[in-house]
Amino acid sequence: MTETSARRDREFMEEALNEARAGLAEGGIPIGSVLVLGDQVVGRGHNRRIQKGNPILHGEMDALQDAGRLRASEYRRSTIYTTLSPCDMCSGAILLYRIPRVVLAENRTFLGAEVLLRSRGVEVDDLDLEEAVDLMRRFIGEHPDVWNEDVGA
Repeated sequence: MTETSARRDREFMEEALNEARAGLAEGGIPIGSVLVLGDQVVGRGHNRRIQKGNPILHGEMDALQDAGRLRASEYRRSTIYTTLSPCDMCSGAILLYRIPRVVLAENRTFLGAEVLLRSRGVEVDDLDLEEAVDLMRRFIGEHPDVWNEDVGA
């Protein structure tokens, strides 16, 4: 990875982290995501399960919804940035739309379906950001029941 692409990944991840912070400020689970096509954010979102009472409104799903209808060729040139390793549901959407690359902030607090994504040819890059780990650990410690509900435990 070049220094330029690493810097670009960090900039887009900061957008996803801003979404996670917004979700926490709304009383929700601090997971954020942005969908990027080229050098442009085309969709952004955060986990709104609590705020909207919607069991499938994870951060990645919210970002995909915000992006609206894209052409199949656009999804296939995009990257999704997420502050947490994507769960089975979100990974399914990534596979369905053939998004070729996922960049995550961390997978220490939750390891999603990264093996599945990689087995289907998706590039998965983990930035392993301490800030994202701290954000999730703090939330999980303060709201274990909400977290367990989110991950189906």
